[in-house]
Amino acid sequence: MNLSRRRHSSSHVETSSMNDIMFFLMLFFLIVSTMVNPNVIKLLLPNAKSTKQVMKQPITVSINAAGEYFVNKKPVTSTTLEPELKALIQQENLDLPTVVLRVDNSLNVQKLVDVLEIGNRLKIRMVMATQAQQG
Repeated sequence: MNLSRRRHSSSHVETSSMNDIMFFLMLFFLIVSTMVNPNVIKLLLPNAKSTKQVMKQPITVSINAAGEYFVNKKPVTSTTLEPELKALIQQENLDLPTVVLRVDNSLNVQKLVDVLEIGNRLKIRMVMATQAQQG
């Protein structure tokens, strides 16, 4: 009797590195998909002969550390701030006026609240400018 044993060779493929690659691909696509704006509507816009672009600049209200008010780099007082903003909005005929607030970080909050109240009375959208933090 011939009791020869056959050796069975088994083939085995390492897939642990494939799992790592698939994980990084999934992570990449998740991060990229959050950066894509889902509210974008794709349109084919009509052509025009003139290439003039109309860019509306926001109005800038600045308050420095000394408590001095500026509207678009023009010095104003706290009492003339509201009429100055109202005149600028009417002059530029803005539908949805936007004011960028640039307030020194050493000022108390009351000056900021006073400017926000003026914006509320004039129905102006106010945006607070901040400085990017270096990490």
